[in-house]
Amino acid sequence: MDVKYINPFLEAFTVVMPMLGLTDIKKNGISLKGRNIESNGVMIIVGIIGDIKGNVIYSTSIENAKKIASTMMMGMPVDELNELAQSAISELTNMLTANAATNYSTMNVNINISTPTLMYGEFSANSSADKVLCVEMLINGMSFEVNVALEKTANML
Repeated sequence: MDVKYINPFLEAFTVVMPMLGLTDIKKNGISLKGRNIESNGVMIIVGIIGDIKGNVIYSTSIENAKKIASTMMMGMPVDELNELAQSAISELTNMLTANAATNYSTMNVNINISTPTLMYGEFSANSSADKVLCVEMLINGMSFEVNVALEKTANML
């Protein structure tokens, strides 16, 4: 996977997060993973189809998810990862991926995204590709992984 396909996601963080009150955004590292992705507590999967295909798997701890959801909900206390908190985190990943899709369009790469699927607990998920590029972002000091597994389709070859 070409690293240029990661940049639209990194740019999305710098645009979307400040709009939600999360202003301290830093890239903390990049690593290469295999197909199997271990959950950090909360995992949200978004499918991608179009000129490139695959999925993006966002991952963070349950505690971080609750803190991020609280910030998104104007500081409302979030003591458990209830339906409202799950909805907030799912919407965050939807906004990030939609913004990345817009960034791709400026590169003449057209994609559509699926509805986010949120899961939590101890488990692992399989990505759509054998190699996954993982970018760890720090959001107000909280770790938030972006695992990108994308491949060019026949249209892009």
